[in-house]
Amino acid sequence: MTSIPSPPRAEKRPRAESWHGQSKQDDYHWLKADNWQQVMQDPSLLPADIRAYLEAENAYHEAVMADTAALQDTLFAEMKGRIKEDDSSVPAPDGPYDYYSSYVKGGQHPRYCRKPRGQDGPEELLLDGNALATGREYFRFGGVEPSPAQDLIAWSFDGNGSEFYELRIRAAATGIDHADVLHNTAGGAAWAADGKSFFYTLQDDNHRPLKTYRHVLGKPQSEDALVYDEADTGKFTDASKTRSEAYVVISIHDHDTSECWLIDAAQPEQKPRLVAPRVEGVEYDLDHWNDRFILRTNAGGAEDYKLVTAPLDNPSTDNWTDLVPHRPGILIVGFITFRNWLVRLERENALPRIVVRDMASGEEHAIAFDEEAYSLGFGEMREYETDVLRFTYSSMTTPAQVYDYDMRSRARVLRKMQEVPTGHDPARYVTRRVLAPAHDGETIPVTLLYRKSAPLDGSAPLWLYGYGSYGISIPASFNTNILSLVDRGFIYAIAHVRGGQEKGRRWYKTGKLEHKQNTFRDFISSAEYLIQQGFTRQGLIVAQGGSAGGMLMGAIANMAPHLFHAIIAEVPFVDVLTTMLDDTLPLTPPEWPEWGNPIVSPQAYETIAAYSPYDRVEAKAYPNILAVGGLTDPRVTYWEPAKWVAKLRERKTDSNLLLLKINMGAGHGGASGRFDRLKEVAFVYAFGLKVVGRAGVG
Repeated sequence: MTSIPSPPRAEKRPRAESWHGQSKQDDYHWLKADNWQQVMQDPSLLPADIRAYLEAENAYHEAVMADTAALQDTLFAEMKGRIKEDDSSVPAPDGPYDYYSSYVKGGQHPRYCRKPRGQDGPEELLLDGNALATGREYFRFGGVEPSPAQDLIAWSFDGNGSEFYELRIRAAATGIDHADVLHNTAGGAAWAADGKSFFYTLQDDNHRPLKTYRHVLGKPQSEDALVYDEADTGKFTDASKTRSEAYVVISIHDHDTSECWLIDAAQPEQKPRLVAPRVEGVEYDLDHWNDRFILRTNAGGAEDYKLVTAPLDNPSTDNWTDLVPHRPGILIVGFITFRNWLVRLERENALPRIVVRDMASGEEHAIAFDEEAYSLGFGEMREYETDVLRFTYSSMTTPAQVYDYDMRSRARVLRKMQEVPTGHDPARYVTRRVLAPAHDGETIPVTLLYRKSAPLDGSAPLWLYGYGSYGISIPASFNTNILSLVDRGFIYAIAHVRGGQEKGRRWYKTGKLEHKQNTFRDFISSAEYLIQQGFTRQGLIVAQGGSAGGMLMGAIANMAPHLFHAIIAEVPFVDVLTTMLDDTLPLTPPEWPEWGNPIVSPQAYETIAAYSPYDRVEAKAYPNILAVGGLTDPRVTYWEPAKWVAKLRERKTDSNLLLLKINMGAGHGGASGRFDRLKEVAFVYAFGLKVVGRAGVG
């Protein structure tokens, strides 16, 4: 039997700071590489002392988890078996072609293909992800966009997980890339109408997408024309096309303010013109519809958004006219335009619906479903001149379905149902939506999935997932992976806590800034309610969250460790205060509207310090904890989970497991290949099963 080494202990190198009259000491600040920008691009440049510590932590978790190797293999085989290996998407018509993506059996990466419209063949292979990934530890596609004449393909890829995308141009007929190579892009390309140039966003050394350029085919990147330069480092910019393809839109935004500029796609050399100047707290996005623009905005107190129209020649706010007025509690999530139709996606009481509007008559009708909880969204649609809407539907028990919907006849055609090769019987499972009472009288939607045979007497372990930031709503969608937990007796639950938008924009606003503690308290309240209702019992809960959801995990570990048997924090944003105090980091300025700016505001400093997981670690007992990070992650940098684990290991008083797994060849999204990613999921699940004593249950 292989002996398990002692847990690594990071050296303490105290670093003191003072902010707003308060002292702040960080013993593990040294784990942040001084050359972190270079490490993002070339991981081999990581300083030796930091590499040694991370590799020691990796060796330790491998030793501790060695007894789950067979279980991980079993979980991987199960999850892989539920994937149709040679799957393909429903073809999306675009002029003379149908575009789609596909996988080959055994292939890790997608292929992008097309064939003559409405025909079975012949297939044109435009991009082969498996061939392009050969020899690379990491490979992930960014954007893939055909030119207007469809003879060229603008495509991009991330080669190390840092999300700096290399953009190239491929001749569709030959499959050969042009000499044009654009570095450090954000991944997308918006073509001019003549197909001789395109617009893209460049990321600076701090990973901030602030500049939009126009690239002329055949010219070096150094000669690209700067079209827009955003001075506010707290904003993101991107370039895209309207559905009609008549305009290029340069969008500038953070989490609560936005601004758009327009360029006529037929006149790519013209200067961009402003739609409406930014006003702090006012958001808008737009699309082109025939003789006007349609905008989604919260202007005028429309908290859950409204739709307005504006004339093409002067779309300023003075000329906005309500089309779909604001209705409190009914969130307009997004919209899409067609020549004769306007379609919007709404959410009310945590349930989505699609509303179709005939623009000639103004008549509307809705598409909704009857399950207690489900996911609904738009599918891939490349054409503006069509009466066919494509949408997707699934629930926790129902595999994903893709429908084509004739908006004129209202006929619905099922184009694809997700196949589960090893079989799936929805009748064996139950999905429910319950409402947990919060500490302040609110009710928290919680989505549940479990086997019909699961005991509801408190004896079942429960896997509780949460996120709760940026207004991101977690859908109640089908996920074949979690069946490996549910089939082993777990009840799986999603707590739709404040900070998301499940219950409208208000649900988001009351889970950010000075109200951030509501996110954590909602998660704890959800756990307590599920215990009270007999779904599980205290100490049988595995909590999981990633990124900002990892911050949630760190907070509840400090606030209510007794409730949870284990906590899994993936790419966790746990060193919130230090990160928000460092305006050189990629996402710090854009994140201030979400968390507050502790550099200038003593109140924001105190608010963040009161919950920042790393700063709140104490000498007490903690649950079993697994933290996962990626070395080249530009969103939640590797040193956040590393520092958190180092401090926990120093201070915690229990003998529970504390593991750190740093992927030395990936970023925020983990491994890039679909099967490699499943191996990472299998590792996480094996940890949870091991610590609750279910490793032998199959």
